Amino acid sequence: MTIKEAQDLVDGWIKTTGVRYFNELTNTAMLMEEVGEVARIMARQYGEQSFKQSDKEVNLADEMADVLFVLICLANQTGIDLTQALESNLEKKSIRDLERHKSNTKLR
Repeated sequence: MTIKEAQDLVDGWIKTTGVRYFNELTNTAMLMEEVGEVARIMARQYGEQSFKQSDKEVNLADEMADVLFVLICLANQTGIDLTQALESNLEKKSIRDLERHKSNTKLR
């Protein structure tokens, strides 16, 4: 699936199953909530925190998909083509960081 196809798929789902988009502020708050859920899993699975009994059935892939879903909603609402945005962002990083990471001794 392309990013464009994902944006179209989410838009179709919202307009049929979801009824309508939540407003941008609500979706921004929801995005922060979903990112927090990913952070919680990462801290426990890869960091030094331990899982509580209630955390045992978490699914990192599903939580990352929740983040992506809400981010796509926000892009759709604000008229952002995520394919173009990502391409532009990678071009910017490629120019800006052409030598930066190669010369970073911490990355060796």
